[in-house]
Formats: sequence, structure tokens, C-alpha cells
Amino acid sequence: MASTTEFRGYGPATLAATGVFAVVAALMQRVWVADPVHHISAWLSLWVGTAALSAVLTGVQMYTRSRRIHSALSDEMIRMAVEQFLPSVGAGLLLTVVIVHYVPAVVWMLPGIWQVVFSLGIFSSCRFLPRPMIAAGAWYLLTGLGFIAMAGDAAFSPWAMGLPFGLGQLLVAAILLLGSSENSDEA
Repeated sequence: MASTTEFRGYGPATLAATGVFAVVAALMQRVWVADPVHHISAWLSLWVGTAALSAVLTGVQMYTRSRRIHSALSDEMIRMAVEQFLPSVGAGLLLTVVIVHYVPAVVWMLPGIWQVVFSLGIFSSCRFLPRPMIAAGAWYLLTGLGFIAMAGDAAFSPWAMGLPFGLGQLLVAAILLLGSSENSDEA
């Protein structure tokens, strides 16, 4: 039964907050990592830390919300949600390690690669989410490809991460908010 039920464990307010985290991280990058090309480890720490904070917040909220909404099915629903998204997280992490250690000349590609990989996680989760979530996957895919096409140091702009993830997470939150009656308590 869990495999045919729409997953409602993601809270719109929490996902909107992760979009705000991305914008705040972009502002922090402008101040603390003004020259990311020459301070890759500081730049990576900022964005990987922001992603980790967002993941922890989303995970905690997903657990508590799923328990409330899915009750008896919550463990199975959470497991399925994690299974859908985990491969993209693992691929993104491994790509980051390989590029930073073995091909540092193309580290500038990471913002675009992360967005493309994140889009794959969204696309793989779409069967358990409202149909319009495909638009969020398309947003991340297109912005990621766009930033890869920019080529070079321009991809280190704080907005190469802040804008796509900020707006993308707000789009995800809006889709979840409008796509479910259970989310009326989040409005």
C-alpha cells in the first residue's frame, strides 16, 4: 500500500526554509569567500555545510510529519523516500570528491553538476509526489546545465548556487503546499 500512496512527509515550510538557507549561504559567500577560485576548501565547506544543514532539517521534519500524516505507514514511506533520493546524494558526493582530488581544473563545474544530480533525485521521487514536481526537477536540470555552459570562474558566483537552490526550493515548497490538502496547516 505504501508504494501506491503519495508521500506527504515533506513539509512546504521546511523546504522553503532550505531555499532561504541557500540565499543566506550565497550572501555569506560574498562576504567570507570573496575569491572562491583560490579558496576552494572554504567554498566547499560553505556549500556542503549548507546542504548538510538542509538535509538534517528536512530529515527531522520528514520523520515527524510522516509519523503524523502516514501513521502506520510512516516507516515504509520514509524508507521509500530515502531510497529514491539517496543515489543522487551519493553520486553528488562521490563526484565532488573525485573532481576536487583528481580533476581540480574543473571544480568550477560543481554548482552545475550538483544541480543536475539534485534534479535526478527529484525526478526519481516524482512517482510519490504531486505531478507538478516534475517542474522542479526540470528547473534544477536546466539551471545546472546553464551553469555548466557558463564555463569557468563565473560558475563560482554566489548566485550560481544561491539563486537556483533558493528559487528551486521555493518552487518545491509551493508545489507541495498547493498540491495537498494536508498542507493547509503550513500556509
